[in-house]
Amino acid sequence: MELNFSPKFAQKIFEGEGGTYYSWSSTEYELLKEAKVGGGRLGLQPRGFAFPHYADSNKIGYVLQGSGGVVGMVYPKASQEVVLTLKAGDIIPVSSGVVSWWYNNGDSELVIVFLGETSKAYVLGEFTYFFLAGTLGILGGFSTAFNSRAYNLNTEEAENLAKRQTGVLIIKLAEGQKMPQPCKNSTDKMVYNIDAASPDFHVQNAGNLASLTEKKFPFIGEVGLSAILVKLEGNAMSSPTYAADSSVQVIYVAKGSGKIQIVGINGASVLDTELKAGHLCVVPRFFVASTIADGEGLEYLSMITATQPLFGEFTGETSVWGALSPQVIQASLNLTPEFEQVFRAKIKKSTILVPPQD
Repeated sequence: MELNFSPKFAQKIFEGEGGTYYSWSSTEYELLKEAKVGGGRLGLQPRGFAFPHYADSNKIGYVLQGSGGVVGMVYPKASQEVVLTLKAGDIIPVSSGVVSWWYNNGDSELVIVFLGETSKAYVLGEFTYFFLAGTLGILGGFSTAFNSRAYNLNTEEAENLAKRQTGVLIIKLAEGQKMPQPCKNSTDKMVYNIDAASPDFHVQNAGNLASLTEKKFPFIGEVGLSAILVKLEGNAMSSPTYAADSSVQVIYVAKGSGKIQIVGINGASVLDTELKAGHLCVVPRFFVASTIADGEGLEYLSMITATQPLFGEFTGETSVWGALSPQVIQASLNLTPEFEQVFRAKIKKSTILVPPQD
């Protein structure tokens, strides 16, 4: 079967007064199923509240916009929830099976994109959610008799417990309704602002690259993932790389636009197309990818299915080409010794992020 590598926009799954939820369909984008990764995007209006739920996949949430986000998380066997604060640039790991709720305590829309791996999901390439409350909640699935016995309630109380909430996934809370206050110490341990972090690479007129691994942020090891945030200036380039540890990359375009090329098996060009804000793009195992920003610049988050990913590079100080001996390069590329020296000198001066051409 020939796969379609073209980037996709998310499809709207739910819309209400409190907010919206979008998802990428593995039927529409079969590469998600093949690579066992998935994505979704949550938008909460002020006072928007997403009901407590858990999912079948490990993922990370990246806050695209907003400054008043609040998330509560309950781990199995925990005696109380952990309440965290969220703002633009934050990354929060969310493990499968962990109950979480999300609330916008700010004055503008809160938008979070979720990227994760779906190897144990019910539907490969998609997240499946289990809600505790609302018309899709687990309480409504049990009979009144079962709920009555489980929670030591009489029949009327059990029916009220299961049926009083008529909302679906997201509702808007009444003005003045109180929600739990976040804990700063827990936020510092469980949330990482990648926007504010010092970049791993900064190249003048090209941009920044910041990585987030288990070494920098131990809590992300809980979900077995890592992330890279790339910010390219106008017409700059992120040079070709590949994941040498067989991990998969999922790219979400946060801002700007540009182009991406991906080369796969037998040197085949599997993708050569435009990238736009809101696009999701998958780079399969060992495939080589490179991006170039348009004039306005390009910003994207790449989720990787490894806690300490290892990348092979074709430019810069650790370039594969630079490590190969001159004789091997001459024989492999059919180059003269003179041109091989020119090529090697260019490689040594190159960088992972490439400024615009003069």
